[in-house]
Amino acid sequence: MRILVTGAAGFIGAALSERLLARGDEVLGYDNVNAYYDPALKEARLARLAPQGNFRFVRAALEDRPALEAAFADFRPQRVVNLAAQAGVRYSIQNPHAYVEANLVGFMNVLEACRHGQVEHLVYASSSSVYGANRKLPFSVQDAVDHPVSLYAATKKANELMAHTYSHLYALPTTGLRFFTVYGPWGRPDMALFVFTRKILAGEPIEVFNHGKHTRDFTYIDDIVEGVIRTLDRVAAPDPAFDPLHPNPATSSAPYRVYNIGNHQPVQLADYIEVLEDCLGRKAQKVMLPLQPGDVPDTAADVAELMRDTGYAPSTPVAVGIRRFVTWYREFYRV
Repeated sequence: MRILVTGAAGFIGAALSERLLARGDEVLGYDNVNAYYDPALKEARLARLAPQGNFRFVRAALEDRPALEAAFADFRPQRVVNLAAQAGVRYSIQNPHAYVEANLVGFMNVLEACRHGQVEHLVYASSSSVYGANRKLPFSVQDAVDHPVSLYAATKKANELMAHTYSHLYALPTTGLRFFTVYGPWGRPDMALFVFTRKILAGEPIEVFNHGKHTRDFTYIDDIVEGVIRTLDRVAAPDPAFDPLHPNPATSSAPYRVYNIGNHQPVQLADYIEVLEDCLGRKAQKVMLPLQPGDVPDTAADVAELMRDTGYAPSTPVAVGIRRFVTWYREFYRV
């Protein structure tokens, strides 16, 4: 298939593109390679994809509507995976406009391009952050998500609403994936595992928020990519059991689906750090701090719907995933 992947220089986007190319798909990567985190890492990911004959790349932002429309017109994708976004919960407090431009205006441009390009299926990144102030665990796609606690989360909830509108009005099949904390080789430098590894190896103290007591549904990159591909291959369809008198938030009478994609085995941050210390062979100097604004104490994914519909079954334990990350980190940064 011809598949357009936005955010192809990103952590998930690069790993997904690699898997799609390996199975014989033609991939157009689209990314503005911005400086939210080290562009050199993004360029290194792209360098692994560039030599492959079925890969092409456009360097542009989602907000650049002419550039996006030209990419769609030239490539004529059959399916689209939208992973490009302004990421980060805490940064959304410092720079809210960046989230409106990339996550709202940019996603609007993607929807319009998919509509006019007669795309067969749009899969897009949502986030576990949409659960916000919810405290019922594990988080289920059956739950209402009307109380976001960061602007980042609000933009992701908005993406789901916008996608449903296009599924309803134009019969555009859309599937939203609420990613839970993704980690692994080639990961993001702003994420905890990367930050902790760098600081522990440098002998610097690490900041441990919520005194290490909060839990996260850490999900290994290979498991995430497997789930994305399974949903991409299963085009969203109307739910024949949808009842408008008792609506299911995760389905619709339109071709629309929302899934959690996680490991469904939450780990406490303190235990996560302990595994990392074992892998590095060093103890961390910890600075214990309260929960940060915009953060939630716990996340846990109920992935029953994704497992039922696609056969998704995450299989990588945290101890294995962290060890693979540490091996990659030491090789990549030569430390």
